[in-house]
Amino acid sequence: MTRTVYVNGDYLPEDEAKVSVFDRGFLMADAVYEVTSVLGGKLIDFEGHAVRLKRSLDELEMAEPCSKEELLEIHRKLVELNGIDEGLVYLQVSRGSDGDRDFVFPSADTTPTIVLFTQNKPGLADSPASRKGAKIISIEDIRWGRRDIKTVQLLYPSMGKMMAKKAGADDAWMIEDGHVTEGTSNNAYFVKDGVIVTRPLSNDILHGITRKAVLRMAAEAQLKIEERLFTIEEAKEADEAFTTSASAFVMPVVEIDGVALGDGTPGPIAKRLREIYLEESMNAAI
Repeated sequence: MTRTVYVNGDYLPEDEAKVSVFDRGFLMADAVYEVTSVLGGKLIDFEGHAVRLKRSLDELEMAEPCSKEELLEIHRKLVELNGIDEGLVYLQVSRGSDGDRDFVFPSADTTPTIVLFTQNKPGLADSPASRKGAKIISIEDIRWGRRDIKTVQLLYPSMGKMMAKKAGADDAWMIEDGHVTEGTSNNAYFVKDGVIVTRPLSNDILHGITRKAVLRMAAEAQLKIEERLFTIEEAKEADEAFTTSASAFVMPVVEIDGVALGDGTPGPIAKRLREIYLEESMNAAI
């Protein structure tokens, strides 16, 4: 079945959707995005994604394409039109096009481009990968310095995932100045002696919506949390590790650079946090 997508106010079959060849998202990666999960036909953490979208747009002095209420309606309609029970809604907003290519931003009244599409992902919540756990490798972090802005500049994260695939692993954690920043598309954590360790928020990492929710839930469960810099060596000596993201929720990590963590299976804290997150998020879904 052909998907229905949303482009600049219109709901269209995917093979009829078009944007200008002069769009700055295409020419300059001058665009931001969000990904919202769908479980049981409802949106997970929509409010958090909408707030972060506005922050990204504000940081880049980019106009909002529509109101939060309109954005929610578009999300819901696409979920309905495409029959999504479990899956994802991708949203991208670019600075638009003024009809030519130029490094200088177009005039402030240039209409932004907004595109949304869905992906159908049956079994998203009950993921076989989460029961097995992920194997990761470490790579150098050579991205630009504003990783807190969720831009479409995803070439290096894509290359990182390919490095992992070639190494027989599932993903990569990136290292800068001797410390782990984050995964290619997720926030990174390890657990040692019952303490959850993760890097603090800054311009160096994405301010994960799932990260925020999981840390809140961990605190409510009276788990100890340390937000600090950490090395990949510390992570290799951990009892367990995991990542968080909107598309994979809480994903246990069982191996880092060929070193098995614990007994080489998903750890109890990661598994419990995944259960709590899914339960609470589905109850609060809209």
